Amino acid sequence: MMAMSLDGFVARKDHSLDWLNKQPASGEDHGFNVFMDSIDVLVMGTGSLKTVLGFGEWPYSKPVVVLSHSMTTEDLPDHLRTRIEFSTETPQELWKTLDQRGFNRVYVDGGAVVQSFIKAGYVQDMKITIVPILLGDGIRIFGQNGGDIDLDLISATPFPSGMVDLDYSVKNE
Repeated sequence: MMAMSLDGFVARKDHSLDWLNKQPASGEDHGFNVFMDSIDVLVMGTGSLKTVLGFGEWPYSKPVVVLSHSMTTEDLPDHLRTRIEFSTETPQELWKTLDQRGFNRVYVDGGAVVQSFIKAGYVQDMKITIVPILLGDGIRIFGQNGGDIDLDLISATPFPSGMVDLDYSVKNE
């Protein structure tokens, strides 16, 4: 589940999400709470973690695993040190680890992390909210995939703000 500018960016180059705050979406239910209730664990990268830490209050009640070679628990505020863990595993290794721990539904967040899990074949479905803004530059949601990844559109839901929620499943071949 990610928001994306109409031209395909999930954040500015500095990981800023200021453009999301400009959107008049109050009162719209894009299903975030229902989605969060459906997952077991979140996996994100360092850039996403730093962005979320900038929100002030920690927004997640589920376990969070951060893929990072540069950060450790020591880089976290004290109150989050038991709520966030770090891993240097590949998507394949982490997937096995999460499976062994009983985590079945994984929310993958952040441009590079999403791309790596797609390439590894671990993304089965995705919900993308298209935000009516052109950023022109930033961090792309999708990068080089190494080939086509065919998707089935499950639903498309427009909102008064101009945002559109797109739900896709990845075709299994």
